Amino acid sequence: MPRLLILGGTTEARLLGERLAEDGSFDVTVSLAGRTAAPVPHAVPVRLGGFGGAAGLCRYLAAERIDALIDATHPYATAISQNAVAAARQTGVAFVTLRRPPWRAVAGDRWTEVNDTGAAVRAIGARPRGVFVALGRNELAALAAAPQHRYLVRSVDPVEPPLPLPHVTYITARGPFSEADDRALMQAHGIDVVIAKNSGGTAAYGKIAAARALGIEVIVLRRPPAPAAPAVETIDAAMAWLDHAFTSAAARGV
Repeated sequence: MPRLLILGGTTEARLLGERLAEDGSFDVTVSLAGRTAAPVPHAVPVRLGGFGGAAGLCRYLAAERIDALIDATHPYATAISQNAVAAARQTGVAFVTLRRPPWRAVAGDRWTEVNDTGAAVRAIGARPRGVFVALGRNELAALAAAPQHRYLVRSVDPVEPPLPLPHVTYITARGPFSEADDRALMQAHGIDVVIAKNSGGTAAYGKIAAARALGIEVIVLRRPPAPAAPAVETIDAAMAWLDHAFTSAAARGV
């Protein structure tokens, strides 16, 4: 049975694991970075923690006799994606990236696209506003440069230590979030602008749709460039890639 390692942390990684568990053709492990205190349960064995860069991942792939590697990490997790590409090339392990497509602005959206959190904070402007922040906990430090705003920060785990801001409200919650729920949340907190990553997919799209319905501006952090590597956009396409890769290998007697 081929051994498969999925670099996870996304809904797609979890759902792909479920499909593969049902299929039963692969010995699957999902690797999580371990940044979330209580990860969502998976249908396949889970490994927690980093590898120690590309070299460490190479050692793991060799030691565990991994036959295929799928990078299904978050589109903004650039370091692990770069390490995955490098490790796959060095070891010769079959590799593909599962990356959901980004959201696209549609009629009614009021988007301002920026490259990083610092630029997002500057784009809010000087006038005090109500700001809904939907970013990772490690990307909030730049908010301290604009203490005049009222911030609503939503994260999976608590923000520790709290930000040095006079007007901030914290919400701990795990998606998916519906448009109706996010619309009610924004109205209850008097939100004028949203800061969000262009994560893609449906689980986090509620805030984008809610902002559109309310006529609220969204400051969108552009996706970083993805490493040059084979890629698919759906779980079905990832399953087809696996089927092709290992059916072809079997036909060649590999």
